[in-house]
Amino acid sequence: MKKNLMLACLFFIFLSPIFAQQITDEEAIRKIAENILAQPVTQFVGVDNGVIYNSTEEIPDGVEVKFRSPLAEWHYSNGVLDMAMIRLGKYLNEQKYIDYAKNHVAFGFKNYEYFKNTFKNDRKHWHWPFGQLWNMKELDDCGAMGAAVIEVYQLEKKKEYQNYIDKAADHIMNKQDRLPDGTLCRTFPRKMTVWADDAYMGTSFLTRMGKLTDDINYFDESARQLFNIDNYLWCPEKQLYYHCYYTDFERNGVAFWGRANGWIIVSLADLIEAMPENHPKRKGLIQLLEKQIVGTSRWQNANGMWNQLLDKSDSYDESSITAMYVYGIAKAINNNWIDPCYASIAKAAWRTLKNNEITSDGRFTNVCVGTGISDDLPFYFNRPVGDNEKHGLGLIINAGIEMMKLNQSKK
Repeated sequence: MKKNLMLACLFFIFLSPIFAQQITDEEAIRKIAENILAQPVTQFVGVDNGVIYNSTEEIPDGVEVKFRSPLAEWHYSNGVLDMAMIRLGKYLNEQKYIDYAKNHVAFGFKNYEYFKNTFKNDRKHWHWPFGQLWNMKELDDCGAMGAAVIEVYQLEKKKEYQNYIDKAADHIMNKQDRLPDGTLCRTFPRKMTVWADDAYMGTSFLTRMGKLTDDINYFDESARQLFNIDNYLWCPEKQLYYHCYYTDFERNGVAFWGRANGWIIVSLADLIEAMPENHPKRKGLIQLLEKQIVGTSRWQNANGMWNQLLDKSDSYDESSITAMYVYGIAKAINNNWIDPCYASIAKAAWRTLKNNEITSDGRFTNVCVGTGISDDLPFYFNRPVGDNEKHGLGLIINAGIEMMKLNQSKK
């Protein structure tokens, strides 16, 4: 009898991660952040020779290099991460996290001209180191990374940062393709297509530009984009957002993809927080945010997570969308935009993320890799998850900060 009881206890301990990992909110996020700091974001490595280079000045003629770590790239996910690390550094009063973002941006500006001068147009510019720093063709090129440069510029007012910010503002406000009603849209891979992702790729920059300049026009434009995207992508029956809208077919795409919905809730939360309280569109934006929270709450799984395809229970639990919903809901409660009764949604999701999706060495698991649009659901079903995938790192840090605030306020 005693032997059976002992075996049962051992089975319960080893197969129950929720009870095996009783860590605080801060401990969980510090694990992620320290793992990020351990990765080299100011180094290149030779594609063929494997030699590590600390700057472009060290690279021999004819040697092609790549970033030693994906976290060194100039990609929108890196912009999300830079801003999250600045936010974490300020919240915990830890300069090393802020320095991470400052160093990453400075590394880009120090080295990008080498790659600009050696680019042979033999590939898409986003497959060339810092190709998205000097190219501004799509919102992915300059939206989130431009927003990160704004935040770094507020810490270090360098002329080259200001010039870049001005160029990005001109591109997004005046040059990026739009529909006749002004909605920002994509030219690739399908022309004049509205993506839910661009709720963030456009407004992440515009929102911060509004804060930087106190120019109400940037807040007005951000609000217009989010209301327009709601009009194109919201499905009243599912109470979710489609991934895209095809203007040539005048219909939506096939998928209620998780992270696409997440970009909308993050964009709404960031804009509402940044804009003046007396802005005429602010109340309507809060109503949009609450509408999305109510809708998505109906698709939450028993374990607190949401699926890769939000309305498909046979698609996998996906961590990045879960983190985005945690962030949006917790931020809304922390800022008194919505009733605190919604907190249980965020807490159930955060509990699983913290205990099951953050490893002991600080990796964030079950995050879908980068994903474009597709006309078939199997494409979304079969998107792989990466090991510590860069698309999720900034998102889990942001979620953790808001949950620290939320749980601290209830003590």
